[in-house]
Amino acid sequence: MNIIFLLIGISLLLACGFLAAFFWAMKSGQNDDLHTPGMRILCDDEP
Repeated sequence: MNIIFLLIGISLLLACGFLAAFFWAMKSGQNDDLHTPGMRILCDDEP
């Protein structure tokens, strides 16, 4: 029964780590422009 409590604690710490990484990515602006990179391949390069 103790192993279940240990695994629950580890999973909560892991989930909090992923949540913190998500908030860091949103704060640093990594998801600001999702449209332009997909459209860049469709445009011709002008010399």
